[in-house]
Amino acid sequence: MESTVEILSPTRVKLAIEVPFAELQPSLQKAYREIGAQVNIPGFRRGKVPPAVIDKRVGRGAVLNEAVQEVIPAQIVAAVREHDVKTLGRPAVEITEFSDGEPLKFTAEVDVRPEIVLPKPEDIAVEVEAVSVAEEQIDEQVDALRERFATLKTVERPADNGDYVQIDLAATVDGVEVEGGTATNVSHEVGSGKLLPGLDEALVGMSAGEAKSFTSQLVGGDHAGKDAEVSVTVRSVKSKDLPALDDDFAQLASEFDTLEEIRNDLRERLLRVARLETLYTARDKALKELVAATDVPSPETVVQDEVESRKESMRSQLERAGATLEDYLAEQEKTEEEIDEELTEASREAVQIQLILDAFADAEDVQVSDDEFGHEVVHRAQRAGVPPQQYYDQLVQAGAAGVVYGDVRRGKALAAILDRVVITDSEGTRLSLADLRGEEEEHDHNH
Repeated sequence: MESTVEILSPTRVKLAIEVPFAELQPSLQKAYREIGAQVNIPGFRRGKVPPAVIDKRVGRGAVLNEAVQEVIPAQIVAAVREHDVKTLGRPAVEITEFSDGEPLKFTAEVDVRPEIVLPKPEDIAVEVEAVSVAEEQIDEQVDALRERFATLKTVERPADNGDYVQIDLAATVDGVEVEGGTATNVSHEVGSGKLLPGLDEALVGMSAGEAKSFTSQLVGGDHAGKDAEVSVTVRSVKSKDLPALDDDFAQLASEFDTLEEIRNDLRERLLRVARLETLYTARDKALKELVAATDVPSPETVVQDEVESRKESMRSQLERAGATLEDYLAEQEKTEEEIDEELTEASREAVQIQLILDAFADAEDVQVSDDEFGHEVVHRAQRAGVPPQQYYDQLVQAGAAGVVYGDVRRGKALAAILDRVVITDSEGTRLSLADLRGEEEEHDHNH
């Protein structure tokens, strides 16, 4: 085999490859064997058909074609190795010359990893909001806890917003009962707007044992859009009784003895979440700065493949939710062109980030241990709900183990970069990754 390489752009090369006919022989023999095993020719046992008979029945052209299809990928791999080309994505192949007994000549255009001059991570500075938790946030959490331990007690007074009532309902349109419009002993929170339009307004001021009628527009069923006459009878009125906020409540609602301990625990939890969010913000800002500070030409076919894959996963997500791309476009008030543009922008940035992280991993000689690789496989298998060994076997079969390895290596490169980027908060305090990493962060920094 002879090959030459022509640089078309910083991200694309064209390989011209010539394979002498003699080098096609092993693949030709294999092609005869495979075609011979598939065709049924009277007088010959399957798999024992001589080449001359196959040429006559199936055609020499079909055999040559099958041999060429097998030869091309292997020859591309060999040429890529010879010229030390760092390929990305799939090659576009064109056979330029081939006839029986003559050398096979073809070209393969493929995107390549561009040469990148990396900035020093220490030269990149990002600012994030200072991590803090407001007392109101803790109050909200305490209130939610209090709601969970609320009790309902019957009161002898008219209903008001926030009360719970047991009611009977009956709806009629032109004096005829509406199908499904009757309900007995329904529990309803006054003011929640969860049942019929107009019901809450009618209930305010009603006491147990009282009945009243009101008009409500029906939203579903055969009479949708029509006004119905609805009669409501109140069976009981109950008020929500919230427990007093004291140490007794702390002991009832948590493993703590005092209200102060509950508040401190909530503060710590909220701080962990806030730190984690700040870490992700710092990461995203640092990556944006990194892309801006690095001249990364983006390989267009790789970007296009990424756009296609993102669009495909968007479609399947919408399908699972019972919607179509058209519904989504209408809801977002966007055209498909605008969505494509957004996807292209996001995909280009994602590809540029991958290239930068790969270049950094090469420059710093980032290694992935078997443990780290195994940990990621187990993590992904759990997310996919598949046993780890089965997940790993599927990866190997699909030839995708390298992709996962690359992801883990990029994750490590990113952590190393973030360790050196200058992160300060809005109060001017310098933050380290250790400051921002709560214990939840340990297994999460690859997001």
